[in-house]
Amino acid sequence: ADESSGYESESAGGERAAAEGGTRERQRRARTAFTSEQVCRLEKTFQRQKYLGASERRKLAAALQLSEIQIKTWFQNRRMKLKRQI
Repeated sequence: ADESSGYESESAGGERAAAEGGTRERQRRARTAFTSEQVCRLEKTFQRQKYLGASERRKLAAALQLSEIQIKTWFQNRRMKLKRQI
């Protein structure tokens, strides 16, 4: 069985699209470059609470001019970083 984590390398995605006969390649979204101010605020918030509720995420996203999905993903990645460090 071909099990996938849902993440593919850019080359594998292109090869798969070509193998399936697709001529359109789906472009991967550019990586977000967080500013030092954004990272500082995210880290401070993370020190206080490891998980954000919907309303907290909405407020933080508005304050940092980021999307809620970017905030959610940052917190998921930060929790995994913490887990690896432990």
